[in-house]
Amino acid sequence: MSRKIQIKIDGKPVEVEEGSYLLAAIESLGIEIPAPCRYPFLPPRPVCKVCSVEVALKGTGPKIVESCSFECVEGMEVSTESEPAREARKKALRNMVARCAENDLLKDIAVQMDVASEIKFGKELCTCIYCKLCIRVCDELVGAGALSFKKGKVKEEEGESTPIVLDPEKCIMCGACAHVCPTDHLRLEEEHDRSMVHKDMELGPNSAISLSFRQAVPNVPRIHAEDCIHFKLGGCKVCSEVCPKDCIHYDEKDIIEEIEVGTIITATGFQDFDPTPMKQYGYGKLPNVISALEFEKMNNAASPTNGKIVMEDGTEPRSIAILHCIGSRDEHYHTYCSRVCCMYAAKFAHLVKEKTTAEVYQCYIDMRCFGKGYEEFYKRILDEGVNVIRGKAAEVIPARYGRNEEGKLLVCLEDTLIGKFREVPVDMVVLCTALESHDKASEFGRKLNISTGADGWFIEAHPKLGPVSTTTDGVFLAGVCQSPKDIPDTVAQSGAAAAQAMKLMNVGEVQMDGAYAEIHQEFCSGCKICNGLCPYNAITFEEDKKVSYVNPALCKACGTCVAACPSGAIEARHFTDDQIYAQIEGILS
Repeated sequence: MSRKIQIKIDGKPVEVEEGSYLLAAIESLGIEIPAPCRYPFLPPRPVCKVCSVEVALKGTGPKIVESCSFECVEGMEVSTESEPAREARKKALRNMVARCAENDLLKDIAVQMDVASEIKFGKELCTCIYCKLCIRVCDELVGAGALSFKKGKVKEEEGESTPIVLDPEKCIMCGACAHVCPTDHLRLEEEHDRSMVHKDMELGPNSAISLSFRQAVPNVPRIHAEDCIHFKLGGCKVCSEVCPKDCIHYDEKDIIEEIEVGTIITATGFQDFDPTPMKQYGYGKLPNVISALEFEKMNNAASPTNGKIVMEDGTEPRSIAILHCIGSRDEHYHTYCSRVCCMYAAKFAHLVKEKTTAEVYQCYIDMRCFGKGYEEFYKRILDEGVNVIRGKAAEVIPARYGRNEEGKLLVCLEDTLIGKFREVPVDMVVLCTALESHDKASEFGRKLNISTGADGWFIEAHPKLGPVSTTTDGVFLAGVCQSPKDIPDTVAQSGAAAAQAMKLMNVGEVQMDGAYAEIHQEFCSGCKICNGLCPYNAITFEEDKKVSYVNPALCKACGTCVAACPSGAIEARHFTDDQIYAQIEGILS
């Protein structure tokens, strides 16, 4: 640890670490010294000299130094407001101002130094102050080496606007140069000066370091290697420098651990239906046609819009259509009802009325407000002036000439209550998309020996008597992985699954069913046909005896192996041929 030394700044004694930079000591006293060419994660280089102060060392006379790069020495005396120091800063500022266009940074520094009326900006159009921060960050931190200064002056008469030369082949579009540029001379811009694009609003943050989600366990951030500058080019490491507890380790690898457990609760959730294939709604092509998850993200206070409901151009919509059952209750996609859409569509309508003055149109097939308090909430949005139209939207098209003033989009549908075709002009369309099972649900189900239905959801042991159990003992279901359901139902099922798992673990042993398949090894030919057919992986092949063996704890007495055995070596207990013949004789007698 560096030893402490004593220095004086404007007559005040200050204790600092030996070797630390003078500017940090000055700022610790609340004294503001401009330093536009400084970046805390780069070694200081006195480029602009606007941070000059007067320093007197023991045995030497006073001299002017750049405080951002001058190291503290025992007994030194510093004057920030002496006449030589002020004149040195003014001279440095005049030199910077004379060779660049007017910009807010230098104007603020001039006001701070009380020389705003004395400075005159140059005739150049370029706002670059030649601090080299962008080039240094790209070289020293990022490691891309994509920026450099051009040779000679900026030829503005030939259309040149910057002294910075970009190598597009080396640039990785990380934005570090724009982040450190003190005058905003360098900046990242959206295509066509877009203020925001709805399709770019992701459910997670765009940073290379983020929390998986707010309720993550453990609730700690992780580095996304595919977005991190360090993992791309080997540079940066800023996060490790600012972490006070030294928690960041770049050499850690993902570890696959095998854990022996007694029970498993499957809670893999759902994925949102992608409405892109439904061309009639224009999702991904027409501006301001967004999915329900994107609209939910927009309403979040931490969203790019700060919770405001806006269109792609940043303005508030005059009218919004909320289309129900996109991808659900549809013979071409999913025939089932997603259950949650009606109520979150009602919530969206309430939020729009609360935050904007826009008209809201709900286009529905049936309003299924089945839960506690749901019907009352539906009546509430009706009282708020939400327009409800019974009819599934047929298509969304750009507004034709002459109707642009009413809305930028037209929702075409049949109002089944009045029996008429309608075109509803709106500025924004929200698609209430279906809940669907994960595309890897079947693959995951095979690992746990549980089945999925035709719609991809996991199948429970019994819809009434075993709604959280599966055909594999010790594996339970919780939440939307079994079927679409809302939050109260998910919480209730999760509690039931947890209770069943605890019950099984507390007992400590499993009570087996008396019915299971049994192999008479003296008749087994070792053909292994039964091994591949067993849906529960209950049959193994014993290499030393060249015969198959059934694990009674895993067998569910489905009879597949019994029917398939070519030598008749497998018998189902309590379903033997003699027992079945006896039953038939008893029925016929």
